[in-house]
Amino acid sequence: MALTPVRIAVIDLYNRFPNEGMRAIRELLESNEYLGGEAGFEVEIFETRFDASIPDTSFDIYISTGGPGSPFDGEGTDWERHYFEWLDAIRAHNATPGNTPRSVLFICHSFQMMVRHFGLGSVIPRGSRSFGIFPVHPTEPGMRDPLLEGLGDPFYAADFRDWQVVQPKMEAIEELGGSVLALEKKRDYVPLERAVMAIRVSPHLVGVQFHPEADPPGMGRHFRKPKLEDKIVMEHGKEKYDRILKRLDDPAFLKRTHDAVIPRFLRDAVAKSRPELAPVLDRE
Repeated sequence: MALTPVRIAVIDLYNRFPNEGMRAIRELLESNEYLGGEAGFEVEIFETRFDASIPDTSFDIYISTGGPGSPFDGEGTDWERHYFEWLDAIRAHNATPGNTPRSVLFICHSFQMMVRHFGLGSVIPRGSRSFGIFPVHPTEPGMRDPLLEGLGDPFYAADFRDWQVVQPKMEAIEELGGSVLALEKKRDYVPLERAVMAIRVSPHLVGVQFHPEADPPGMGRHFRKPKLEDKIVMEHGKEKYDRILKRLDDPAFLKRTHDAVIPRFLRDAVAKSRPELAPVLDRE
C-alpha cells in the first residue's frame, strides 16, 4: 500500500510583496523532502493576506511566514479573522484526544500575530529598525529545546523588523505548556528590555522572531543587487552593509541557523504526525 505524502501548508503573509522568504522556504522544503521517505512532501501555498484563503486542519505540518508592515495591519479584515480562526482550530484539534497532532512554525510577522492572538506578550514598534544578521541568545529552556539545542550562545540569525515582542506574559505562556526560548542580543549600553526572539507555545506550536529560512547564497545574491546595495547604504550606512556581507560569507554565522532550525522542525513534525515514517527518520 502506497504511503500518502506528508502534507505541508505554507501560509504566505507577504501579500505579494517582493521577498526572499518564500523562495528560501520552498528550497528548504525541497532539500528536506527526504524526511518524508518514499511518501515525500506535498506542499500547498495559501496567500492568506492576499485572498483570505486559509488551510483546514487536515495538513500534517504548517509554516506561517513573515510579511511586510505592522502585525496590526489586518485588524477588521477577513484574512486576519480567518487566520485567527485557523489558529484556534489548530489548538482545538491538538487538544482533542485521539487526533494526530498538527505542528506549526510561526516566522517573524506570523510570530507577532500569534503572540497578539494568544496574549503572550506586548507587540510594539521598535525605536529603530532591526536590519542585519545579529546574535540571538537562547534561554535555559531554549538550550534544551530540539529547535535550538546545540546552536550555541549566541547563535546568529537574519533579523529584519520594525516591531517586537516584549514583556512576555509568563503565566499565559506556561498555562499553554510553553516557554520563552530566546532573547535578542545583549545591549548593555541601551536601557531597554530585550525583545523575545522565540517562544515554544506547546510541543507542536513554536514561533521565532527571526528568519530561519534565510540562506547565505540567496541573501548574498539579493543584497549584492546594485539598486538594493545603494538603498541599504543610504538608509543604514556602508559599515552595516559590509558587515552583513561579511557575515553572509562566514559559515560560522547564518549557515548554521539555516541548516538547523527548519530542518529540525520538519523532522520533529514528521515524527509526531506520521509515526509510520519513523524508520526513515531513524536512518538519517
